[in-house]
Order: sequence, then structure tokens, then C-alpha cells
Amino acid sequence: MIVSINQPAYLPWLGYFDRIAKSDLHIVLDHVQFEKNSMVPRNKIRTPQGWTWLTVPVLTKGRSSEATIQDIGVNNQASWGKKHWKALQANYARAPHFAPHKSFFEDVFQETWEQLFPLLERTNGYLMDAFNISTPLVRSSELRPKERKSELVLELCKKVEATTYISGPFGREYLNLPAFEAAEIEVVFHDYPHPEYNQVFDGFEPYMSAIDLLFNYGPDSRGVLDSSCESLTPCCGV
Repeated sequence: MIVSINQPAYLPWLGYFDRIAKSDLHIVLDHVQFEKNSMVPRNKIRTPQGWTWLTVPVLTKGRSSEATIQDIGVNNQASWGKKHWKALQANYARAPHFAPHKSFFEDVFQETWEQLFPLLERTNGYLMDAFNISTPLVRSSELRPKERKSELVLELCKKVEATTYISGPFGREYLNLPAFEAAEIEVVFHDYPHPEYNQVFDGFEPYMSAIDLLFNYGPDSRGVLDSSCESLTPCCGV
């Protein structure tokens, strides 16, 4: 059982989906503390000038510092949905495959989202379908873990009977690799080489939201997503 674990993110980049595609099961880390400056509520889209942020405003003032991702509310006083929809129209209307996905995103941005996590579930689920990724998902909150940091990752892996764990590259800095070895769980690191492809504007900007690829390549997006060379690096000694 090859398992990956990641916090959900708003319209994530390609590496997020590549890691899921390489997994037999993906655990959505929804029970951990929300970090305001993380990629959970925001991501980048392409513009003629380069790129810009799309950020979902969240309700943090007066909230507990221990508020989790699954509990974070959305600040709908900012009319963010209308702004995001206008940004997509302004920058992707001429993209070759914007039209087939237009109605979905228009509906998403017209809906009132009281909490952030359901929005992430809806949009990321749509992108997984568009990229033909069928990896099953489970929320970490459903597994009721008790540990933190490296011990949390190991606990979650054990709960789903993982034999291989796909870690992000920063796992090299904090994972207790001997503990994984003792549990007979192989650790591999996901170093995703970003593919270069034609974007709607001249030049290439990497690390955009995955919608950038989708709007430009449509049904051929999965081929581009998979086109980079091998991205999994075995961990020495495990």
C-alpha cells in the first residue's frame, strides 16, 4: 500500500496531484492546525505580467490559535468569489480549454462557502477527475490520530497499513526515518520536476495552480502531468 499525506490546498500546483496519482491511498490532513500564511487558502494563476495570487479570505480574528483546517470559516464580506471568477475570465478566457470548465468554476464562485474545507474538497475533487486520478482519499480526522509531526505521519501510515510512504521533499528535515524502518515502512521522497508547457501568455511560469495546465491542455493534461522524469527518490537505509 503506497500512501501519501498532505494538507489540502486551494487550487493546488501540479506536484500536489502528481503525488496523489502515484499513491494507492491519499490522506487529506484536515485535522491539523491552520496556518494563515500557508498554501491552504491560496495559490497562483498566470497573468500577462507573470502571475498573481488568488486567496480565499478566512476568519481567524478572535479564533483559537489551535483552529484546524476542517474548522476554518470563510470571510464572505470580501466578495472574494466574484473577484476570483473575474480573474479567471480575464486571464484564461482565450485558453484553448477554458470553455469546457467554465460553468463549474462559475458555479463554485457564485456559491456561498461558510467553511474553507468543503470548498477545497469540491475544487480538488473536480481537478482529480479532470486529470483522471482515481486514488481514494481519506480524511485524517476520520482516523483519529493522537501524535504530532513525524510521529503523526507514522501513526497515520500504520492506521492504513502502509508499506510505502511518499513524503514531500521537506520530510528529509523532520521525519524520524529509523522509526519508519522499524515499522517496516519504506520512505520515498517526492521531488517533482516541474514540466514546461505552453501557457496562454508568452514565456513560462512554473508552480502555477493546476488549473493553468487544465485550461491550456484539457484532456491532454494528465500526459503533461506525467511527462516529468521519475520524481520518487528512495530513502537510504530504509
